[in-house]
Parts: sequence; structure tokens; C-alpha cells
Amino acid sequence: MTEFPVIASTISAKELGEFAKEKYGLHKNFDCKLFRTGMNHTYFLSDNETKYVLRVYSHNWRSKSEINEEIELLNLLSENNLGGSFPIKDINGEFIQEIKAPEGIRSVVLFSFAKGNKVRFLDTETCSLIGELMAKIHNLTANKTIDRISYDKKSLLKLPYTYLKEFFSEELPEMEFIKGIDGFFEKTDFENCKKGVVHLDIWYDNMAVSDEKEITIYDFDFCGNGKPVLDVGYFCNQLFHIETDKKEYEIKKKYFLDGYQSMRQLSEKELKMIPKAGLAVFVFYLGVQAQRFDWSNIFLSENYLKMFYVARLKSWIEYNNIEKRTD
Repeated sequence: MTEFPVIASTISAKELGEFAKEKYGLHKNFDCKLFRTGMNHTYFLSDNETKYVLRVYSHNWRSKSEINEEIELLNLLSENNLGGSFPIKDINGEFIQEIKAPEGIRSVVLFSFAKGNKVRFLDTETCSLIGELMAKIHNLTANKTIDRISYDKKSLLKLPYTYLKEFFSEELPEMEFIKGIDGFFEKTDFENCKKGVVHLDIWYDNMAVSDEKEITIYDFDFCGNGKPVLDVGYFCNQLFHIETDKKEYEIKKKYFLDGYQSMRQLSEKELKMIPKAGLAVFVFYLGVQAQRFDWSNIFLSENYLKMFYVARLKSWIEYNNIEKRTD
């Protein structure tokens, strides 16, 4: 019988739990369960009193140096009381474990568990608090750089189309539309906008809200260098698609932006860039799905491209009156 190589695997929760208990000096009552497979795989490690999150990074998805940069950022946030979910050292003082999976080496990091729940439909107070926390993070990381991706027009708009070409014909109207999104951006867009470190994936699925309205933003897997307005625009874009009642969306967006600006003032240029920033990040994530086809192939199809993603891009463009260049 021929033995075939593996491109992705799911690690046994039982064996992973035993590995973690040994590495982190946890007592035998801790139980490990698979929570979710996706870009990376998430496991919960818990006993009756304490809960942790184990992230198993996908093979060749993030280098060890990239993970180290993410950990350093999280530690900086934690030191400034801005990070409720932080990485935890093992008994030898190391943050990153490496395990040998069928496809190759995969990194493992243990995180504290974020208190609270995911809340899809946010109230106005929570929107304001999210804005405040995002701004505090941006203030702390203003003008800093980390040794990770820089989010610019190439990484946000051009590369995603290149990745998608591997799966879809360029003759598809949807592909022509995605290729043409570049035409909505001027050469001077994002210039004179403030710089710093961005999360790039702040929305309800990556935050926990406690009963006491404590907000924890987690999953910094896409953190990198860029304009903070990208985080602002992406949150607004996600909120737009969640709130079908656009009057409700406008109210909640105002609370979010007011909360943000109570901690960090947005320039006129940044305020005007919010719609384009949200558009750019959405295009970027379509490219990510193509990059990680092993994870996203269940929905990355022509129908998905047409009915879900392109429809969302168009509705955002039309709602915000984003105009194409005439040159």
C-alpha cells in the first residue's frame, strides 16, 4: 500500500493534553478538547477551576520569528493592561513549543482564557468600549514596527488577486471586478495617515465581552505593520454586514467612532479613508482564503465568490459612495 504525504492534520486532543500538562507543569485533572479547526487549530485545556487556550499553528503558516513577534506584542499589551489573553511560559520559561506532525513541524502556544462571550449583536455601550480599547492599543503601538508583514496596497489588493487566479478563471466577471478594485484607490490614499502596529482582524469573533462589559481582543495572528485606520475600517465593515438595519448600523458606528476618538483623534484624512480601509482588508481576507485552501475549500467556490464576497464588496462600495478613478 502506497503511503502518501500529508499537507494538514488534526492533532489528537488526548495526546496534546498530556504533552501540555508535562510542558506547563499542570496537574493531571486538566482535560484537553478540540475547540475549532481553521487557519490554526484551537484547543481548550481546563479543569473545574482554570481554563487555557492552546493554539496549534498550521505547518508553514507562521515562522517561529513571526510567532515571537506576536508574543512580544501581546506581552506589551498585557504589561499595559490592554491584553486579557496573554501567552504563558512553560516550566523552562519558553513560550513556543514545537511538535512533529505528519506534515512537519507545528508550533504550539498556550494562552490565558479570555473572560466573557462572543457577542454578535453589540449594544451601543459595547461599541463605544471597543472603540476605546482599539484606540488605546493604537496609541501604545503608534510609530512602532514589528518584524512581520507590512500592510500596503500590494499585500492588501494586488497579492489577493494573484492567489485567487490559482482557483478561478480571470474571465469570470467576479474576478474582473476584484482585479478592478485597485481602481477605487488613489496613489495618495493612506499617505499622511498615522502608522503603527495593527491587529487587522478585530470583529466580534475575535473578542470576548464579560457581563461587566470588560472587552478582551484576542487572536493577533494577523498582526503587522500598517495604518491604524485599517482596523477602524474593518470593524466598521464587519458591523455594516452584521446590522441589516442601516439606521442601527449608523448609530452603533457613531458610538464606536466616538469611543475611539475619546482616546485617539482621527484626522480628517483618516475619517475619509475608513470606507476604503474596510474595503482593502476585505479583499485581503479573500486572498487569505485562497492561500489557505486546505482550510477554506469547503466554501471557496464560484458561487461563494459571487453571492457572498463580491456582493458584500459591492454593497459596501455603493453604501459609502466609493468612486473609481477616471484616469
